[in-house]
Amino acid sequence: MKFITRILTFLFVLAVTVSFAQSVIAPLAPARPDPSLPSTSTQEDISTISLDKSDLHADPPVLVEKDEEADFVRELFHVEWRPHDSIYLYVVRPRNGPKTPVVIYLYGHPSETDRYQDDGWCKRRTAGGIAAVGFVPALTGQRYHDRPMKEWFVSELQESLGKSAHDVQMVLNYLGQRGDVDMSNVGMFGVGAGGTIAAMAASVDSRIKAVYLLDPWGDWPAWTAQSEIIPEEERPRYITPDFLKKVAAFDPVALLPRLKTQRIRLDQVSDDVGNTPEDAQKHIEAALPSGAEHHHFDGPEFFSVSSGGRVFDWIKFQVKIPDSKEHQSASTQPPLPDAHGQQEGAEKRQR
Repeated sequence: MKFITRILTFLFVLAVTVSFAQSVIAPLAPARPDPSLPSTSTQEDISTISLDKSDLHADPPVLVEKDEEADFVRELFHVEWRPHDSIYLYVVRPRNGPKTPVVIYLYGHPSETDRYQDDGWCKRRTAGGIAAVGFVPALTGQRYHDRPMKEWFVSELQESLGKSAHDVQMVLNYLGQRGDVDMSNVGMFGVGAGGTIAAMAASVDSRIKAVYLLDPWGDWPAWTAQSEIIPEEERPRYITPDFLKKVAAFDPVALLPRLKTQRIRLDQVSDDVGNTPEDAQKHIEAALPSGAEHHHFDGPEFFSVSSGGRVFDWIKFQVKIPDSKEHQSASTQPPLPDAHGQQEGAEKRQR
C-alpha cells in the first residue's frame, strides 16, 4: 500500500510539474492589435510597387533609444503601418549638423539590425555631414515571426519585396515629417535583395535622387533556376509560371530603364554568382540606362581595392549634388573609390 501511495504521489507531482512548466514556456499568442491605432485600418496591395493602390496608416513612431556620441546622434524608433509588423528604424544624424542630405541603407536576406548599432558604422556613414537611415526588409531579422518555417523570404518573394518597397516609401514620408533632413537630396544603397528593393522604390518615388545597387537579385527566370540561395528541394516551386508572374513587375531588368533618377551605380562581384547567377548579372547590367555607372570585380580585386570604409563615398557624394548641372560637372571629376572597406565586405557576405 505504501508503495502504491508513493507511486500515486509521484505521478501527481509529475503531472503538476509538467502542467506548470507548460504554462510557463507555452508560446504566447500574438496580442490583438489595438483597434484605436491607425495601422489596424491599413489596406495593402503587395502586387504593386507604388502605394497608389494601398492605404497604409502609420502609428505614432515610438522612440526606444537615443545615443549621443561625439560625432553623431543615433535614434532607434519603432514604426508600424501594419498590425504585428513593427519595424526597428535607425536614424543616425551628424552631431550639431544643419538639415542634412540622407541615405537609406537596406541589406538583403538574411540581415539583422546589428550593423546599425555599431558606432564605427554610424561614424563612417555620417562622415561628411550625411544622415543615415536603416532597417531590415520584410520577413527577415526581427520581422520574421509567427510564420511556419516553410514560409520564408523567397517562398513569399512577392510579399517580401512588395511590402519592403512600400516600407521605403513610408519611411520617406516619416523622414519628411521630421524636418531635420534634406528631402531634396535623398539617396539609397541596397545589397542583394535590398538592391532589388532600392530599384523598385526608385522606379516609383522621385524623392530618391540616387541609387547604388550592389549585386541586386533579379532576372527572375534565371535567378530562380540557378541561385544557390534556393534549396534544391524547393526550387521546382519557384520556377513555375505562376510564381514568376507574381514577381515579374519587381524585376530590376524591367525596372532599371524606368528609374526616375539618372544617378545610378551598379556594382557586381563575380564571387557572388552563387547568390545572383552570372546569367542574371549580365541581364541586369544590360538593362542599365545610358549614363549609369557599372563596375564589375572578381573577388580578390574587389577586396584589394577596398580601404577605409569608402564603399559609400559614391552615394554620399551624389546626394550632395543639388541639380543635374552640377551632376554633369561632377562626372568630369576623378572617379570615387570603387571599393568596400574590409568591414563592409564582411557585411556583404552576411546577406
